[in-house]
Amino acid sequence: MVSATTRYPAPVAQPRGARTGLRTRQAMIAYVFLTPALLYFGVFFFYPIAYEFWLSLHTGQNADVWVGLENYARALRDDRVLHSFRITVLFAAGVTVGDILLGLGLALLLDRALRGRVLLRAVLLFPYMTSFVIIALMWQNILDPYVGILNRVLLQLGLPQQAWLTSYGAALPAIVGITVWHGMGYNMVIFLAGLQGIPRDYYDAAKLDGAAGWSLFRTITLPLLAPTTLFVSVLSVIGSLQAFAQPYVITQGGPADATRLFVFHVFEAGFGELDFGYASALAFLMFLVILALTVVQLRLGGRSVEY
Repeated sequence: MVSATTRYPAPVAQPRGARTGLRTRQAMIAYVFLTPALLYFGVFFFYPIAYEFWLSLHTGQNADVWVGLENYARALRDDRVLHSFRITVLFAAGVTVGDILLGLGLALLLDRALRGRVLLRAVLLFPYMTSFVIIALMWQNILDPYVGILNRVLLQLGLPQQAWLTSYGAALPAIVGITVWHGMGYNMVIFLAGLQGIPRDYYDAAKLDGAAGWSLFRTITLPLLAPTTLFVSVLSVIGSLQAFAQPYVITQGGPADATRLFVFHVFEAGFGELDFGYASALAFLMFLVILALTVVQLRLGGRSVEY
């Protein structure tokens, strides 16, 4: 047995130089392990951004004529650019709201003890696992104004047929709906994970105080789902602002530029008009917009997030 008077040797303090050397070796080892990731981001992320900015300062088919910031000034004066940006903002707003509402609604439904809910979750996730090009071609046939299945159903029900993809007012909502439908399974899974991460003790305590139904959802579910909602909204905004397959495959930007999303306009400027400098300026402007919106979302959303 060790007596109360037993004395242990005091720890030997390492010299300051030894501590500095140890931290340096630890930092070097960390950077060695980080090197593959840094190389990946440098080659496939930072270099393309820098090269795109360099191209945006030039013009011509080979982007070999220096024009400085003229491409940016031209973009701000271009009515078609402003129109495509406005259409893209409307598209992004519709997709983001739809992703949150539909994903959360499905998650709330399938979070209950329903028979076959595992199979239903797999079925709802299947569209997301399918290439969007295939989804777009499928919906293009379904919404065809002449031979589409949906118009045939409306005809059988005695309802007026609709020009889903050829009407100026209906084309944009149609591709918004297709995009939301494609991503509903993924958003459902994310919201399900958020719902299942909420401790049930909170609900039990609230029920003892008389809370039920909407009150439970408003005071417990929504606040504790704030991080999940923020995550889904940020991804939806970024993805929809970069959307390209929807107008390219389904509507070709029509009718009358009603679905001419910004990235599709960049594609047309680069590969249709062969003005890669101007297209690079447009793409870099959209990169700045996405970066700014993401920062704003994280700043504003982060203030109300409860962990």
